[in-house]
Amino acid sequence: MLSEEAKERLRESLGKVHEWPSLYMFKFIFEPDADRLSKVLALFPENSELLRRYSTSGKYLSITAKEVMMSADEVVERYERAAMIQGVIAL
Repeated sequence: MLSEEAKERLRESLGKVHEWPSLYMFKFIFEPDADRLSKVLALFPENSELLRRYSTSGKYLSITAKEVMMSADEVVERYERAAMIQGVIAL
């Protein structure tokens, strides 16, 4: 879970570099397993642009997703949901 302080810092940072609505790129990395992958993919609507990339050793999988977000609060909410998935790191 993200702390209130972390969420506020993220909102401030997003407000400095984005005008909403805006195309936003999320990136997550994790050790792949079917359950974890399905939970990460469920964070995004079906029409999101998703890129899957395995590390050279195949031990890690990164998911990059681009989506039009309406506000910094929507981005923060998505990161909060991702933080609940064990073993997933947001980049």
